[in-house]
Amino acid sequence: METGTHEDAAMAFDPLRPRLIRVAYRMLASVADAEDVVQEAFIRWMGTDRAAVREPEAFLRRTVTRLCLDQIKSARHRRETYVGQWLPEPVVAEEEEEEDVTLPLMLALERLSPLERAAFLLHDVFGVGFDEIAETVRRDPAACRQLAARARSHVREARPRYRLEKQRGLDIASAFFAASRSGDMTALGAMLAADVSIHSDGGGKRIAAPKPIVGRDHTLKLQRALAVLYRKYGSTLVRTCLINGLPGFVTREADGELQTTALEIADDQIVAIYIMRNPDKMRHLN
Repeated sequence: METGTHEDAAMAFDPLRPRLIRVAYRMLASVADAEDVVQEAFIRWMGTDRAAVREPEAFLRRTVTRLCLDQIKSARHRRETYVGQWLPEPVVAEEEEEEDVTLPLMLALERLSPLERAAFLLHDVFGVGFDEIAETVRRDPAACRQLAARARSHVREARPRYRLEKQRGLDIASAFFAASRSGDMTALGAMLAADVSIHSDGGGKRIAAPKPIVGRDHTLKLQRALAVLYRKYGSTLVRTCLINGLPGFVTREADGELQTTALEIADDQIVAIYIMRNPDKMRHLN
């Protein structure tokens, strides 16, 4: 191909790259894997007869989705041998961004079949019509409607019933950070729901609970022990922000590594705490 043709292909592709990465990340829950898939889609785009492509965005979305479906099988195998609890890689939203798929919903998507996940994300999240979805996953439109409907019923509980006002969520995250680092268990206890749970992902690289910790008393017991370590060795706040659509914060811990803490909040109480400690999943944040 001539250089100009390559440049034209890149100019058509580059504005679509962020949206394609959003699709791939929600399918794979890995920033690195999503970027690899989108780069592979770009390589294929360069070798395509682009004059025959009527809708580049739809064409590339199909390509990315199919590549993701191919990857999901190997990704699930890796998670079966994963050390400890598995959480999606954290994505820190910019101030103006609104997250359409929150962390609890991403965890619920992991329990779906690959085709159910694709149909749900493409239709319910990205607004793609069932005719295009049918062409993407090589099923008829009626079957795709059923896939999306089944997925919807499975993830219904993971979708927030009431939208938490953003600033209110960030205020709760700031208060949680202050109380957990200072050891103010009275303030901390007042923020926690009775059945609060802690989910921490260390990936075998850093210390993390191998299973979820459930209940206010167990959570406070752990936080009390951690507060002693925080006061002795330090834990520096990098920023308060939205992490996978949930209010939370990024910290630099005593070992020099980053850590993210995301809070699921309902009725002004924290119902789940998601802590990412695996350094392999934090590289994109650095």
